[in-house]
Amino acid sequence: MPVRVDVTPNPNALKFTVGTPVGGPKTFVAGQETDDPLAAELLAIDGVTSIFMTADFVTLSKTPEAGWDTITPKATEILERHFAG
Repeated sequence: MPVRVDVTPNPNALKFTVGTPVGGPKTFVAGQETDDPLAAELLAIDGVTSIFMTADFVTLSKTPEAGWDTITPKATEILERHFAG
């Protein structure tokens, strides 16, 4: 299923619906160690500050200076690859 991206009330957060259970609820924050490979890959995107996973979606938060036009395609590609099939 293609990832669906939705805005949230917070301009620094986007909801990425992947259409399959993601586990959780789990929260990951930039600068903290994680053994979750998906979270580590998403946190490696420049500007991403935190990740919240639950149900069938992942919410990414970013710094106010970062642009969604750079983050969204990278995050979508990672999520589609991880949840493909």
